[in-house]
Amino acid sequence: MKEELIFCPLGGSGEIGMNMNLFAYGKPENQKWIIVDIGVTFADDSIPGIDLIYPDPGFIIDKKEDLLGIVLTHAHEDHIGAIAHIWPKLKCKIYATPFTSILINEKFKEKKIDITDYLKIVQLNSIINLDPFKIEFVTLTHSILEPNGLKIETPVGNILHTGDWKCDPDPLIGENINIKRLKEIGKAGVITMICDSTNVFSAGRAGSELDVRKNMLKVFERLNKRIIITSFASNVARMESAFYCAEKAGRQIALVGRSMHRIYKAAKQCGYLNNVIEPLDARDAKNIARDKIVYLCTGSQGEPMGAMTRIANYTHPDVFIEKDDAVIFSSKIIPGNEKKLYKLHNQLVKEGIEVISEESEYIHVSGHPNREDLRDMYNWIKPKSVIPVHGEHRHMLEHINFAKEMQVPYPIKVENGDIVRLYPGKKPEVFDKAPIGRLYVDGSISVEEDSQSIKERKNVSVNGFIEATILITPKGNIHNRPLLTFRGLPINDKEMFQNDLEDELVKTVKTFSLNNTKQETNLIDALKSTCRKFTKQKTGKRPLANINLVRI
Repeated sequence: MKEELIFCPLGGSGEIGMNMNLFAYGKPENQKWIIVDIGVTFADDSIPGIDLIYPDPGFIIDKKEDLLGIVLTHAHEDHIGAIAHIWPKLKCKIYATPFTSILINEKFKEKKIDITDYLKIVQLNSIINLDPFKIEFVTLTHSILEPNGLKIETPVGNILHTGDWKCDPDPLIGENINIKRLKEIGKAGVITMICDSTNVFSAGRAGSELDVRKNMLKVFERLNKRIIITSFASNVARMESAFYCAEKAGRQIALVGRSMHRIYKAAKQCGYLNNVIEPLDARDAKNIARDKIVYLCTGSQGEPMGAMTRIANYTHPDVFIEKDDAVIFSSKIIPGNEKKLYKLHNQLVKEGIEVISEESEYIHVSGHPNREDLRDMYNWIKPKSVIPVHGEHRHMLEHINFAKEMQVPYPIKVENGDIVRLYPGKKPEVFDKAPIGRLYVDGSISVEEDSQSIKERKNVSVNGFIEATILITPKGNIHNRPLLTFRGLPINDKEMFQNDLEDELVKTVKTFSLNNTKQETNLIDALKSTCRKFTKQKTGKRPLANINLVRI
C-alpha cells in the first residue's frame, strides 16, 4: 500500500481549549507519529471539584513506540497544560522554544519529574528533523511570547499548522510575524493548512498591543487613586505595558499572584522585560501612597481563588482596596465565565470602586485572527485545502465558508477523533475514527469523566448526603437505634425527620436475618433504598446514601 499522510485531532476541534493534534506518515502498517500541542481546558461549575480537563491520550499511547516527539507551538495552558499529566505515559522527546521550555520544565519540577534528557530547546525560526517529518518553527504574533506556526514538510507535501496567531504590526515585545517566510512557504506549496478559527465571526483586524498601551496610558493619567490591573499573566506584552504606563504616570508597580511572578521570571530569564522598572514586593507596596502605586494581578476571569477576587473580598494579605480606587480588567471574558466575572464587577462597583473594562475603554485586544487577518494568511499561504481547528462547531463551519470565499479548493470540517487522510487522494477525507474522551484532574489524580468519584460528587452537590450506622449484637439484634448523619438536605424539623427515618430503617432491618452475613450486601442495598425513598418523600431529594453495618 501507498504511504499515507494523516491528521487527527484528539482535542481542540469543536471546542476552544484542550488542543492536541496528531500527524502521521508512512504505510498503514508502519506509520510514524508526532503530537502538536497537548493542552487542557478549564472545568465549569457543573463539575464540582474539578479545575482541569485534558484529552484522553489512549489512542496515541497505543502507538508510543512509533511516536517521534511532542512539538509545542507556544506556552498557553490550552496548548501545554496537560503535558505533565500525559508525558509519563509516553516518555518521548519534547520540542519547544526557550520561553515555552522554561514554563513546561517548571510543570515537571512540581511533579518531581526530571525531563532534562527529553526536553529539546528550539531556537526561533529554526528547523528540527524528525524523519520523515522536517518541522520549521515560524515566528508569528499572539498574546504570549514566542508563538510559532509549524511548517511540517513530508515526502508528499507541506502542511502549515498555524497554532494560535494574529497579525500584530506592533507586538511591543518579541519578534514580528515572519511574513516573508510565510509567503515563501506559500510559494513552495501547501497541501493543507490547519488554522485557528477563534475570531472568524469578527470583522476587521484583531488590533495591536501598541494601541492598547497608548489608551492604557491615557487611563492611567486621568486616575489619581490606587490602580489595580488584572490580566492574563501569560500576556507579557500587556505586562510590559503596565510597567511602561506606571513609569510614565510616576507610579511604582507590584506583581500579585503566583502566575504573574512565574511568567515575569520566565520572561526575564529569556531576555525580555530588560527595560522596565523594578517591581515592588506587594508587602512593601502597602506603604506607597494610593496615587503612586499600581498592582498588576491575576484573576481576570473572576476565579474564586484568583488574586483579584481575594482583593475584592478583602481577604488578600497584601493588597487592600477602598472606595474611589480603580480596577482595570485588561482581558476578554472567556465564554462560560460571564456570570462570575460580572458578579465581581458588580461587587466592586457597589463598594464605590471604578471598574474599567473593554466594554468602556480600549484596554484589550485579542490574540487571535479576525477576518482580515485570516484573509492575509490565506493570501500568503494559498493552501489547497484547509482544516479549521481551535473553535466551536459554529466557528469551524463559518471558517469553512470563509475558506470557500477565499477560493480554497478543498476545505474540510473535522471534529475530535476524526482520522483525516491528507494524502493520497485529490482532497482530504475522513476515513476512520479514533477513540476520544476526556480525563479530569481530580485533586492530584486523573480520572475518567464517568468516574464514580465525579458521579458521587455531582449527586451530593444536587441531592445531599445521608449516612446511617447500625450496630449489630452477637445475637443478631440491633443495638439501640440507627445513628444518622445528613448533609445538604432541606429539613425543617430535624428531630422528627431523624426519628421517622430511624423507624423506617429498623423496619427494613427486621425483614433480614442479621445472623446471616451473606445477606449483608442485600441488606445494605435495601437500607440505601429506604434512605433515598424516605428522603425523596419528605424533601424531594434523593441523597447519596452510605450504610455502615458494625458488628459488636
